[in-house]
Amino acid sequence: MWPGAVADALACFEWAFRQPGRYLNASQVWQPGLEVEYARDDLEEVLLHLPRGAQRDLDRLVARIDDEFERRTLPNPGPAFAVGGWWWSRIREH
Repeated sequence: MWPGAVADALACFEWAFRQPGRYLNASQVWQPGLEVEYARDDLEEVLLHLPRGAQRDLDRLVARIDDEFERRTLPNPGPAFAVGGWWWSRIREH
């Protein structure tokens, strides 16, 4: 991880959740590293390495992000795949 990784990931979600509409828009062009799923991956990685107190604090923020992300995405009706966290199996509107 790099300095500011958590701030970058949180800013990514803040920007995405400020966008209008009920559902998160999918990017017209896939942009590796810029999708919110990558930001969620970064948060998951950080959670594995934080001291317990800081981990609890960040986990509370991540739980709120997860709730909003789940609310603003749809379950994928296709077959589930085992790569990545659950957030990679959600679909967004175009």
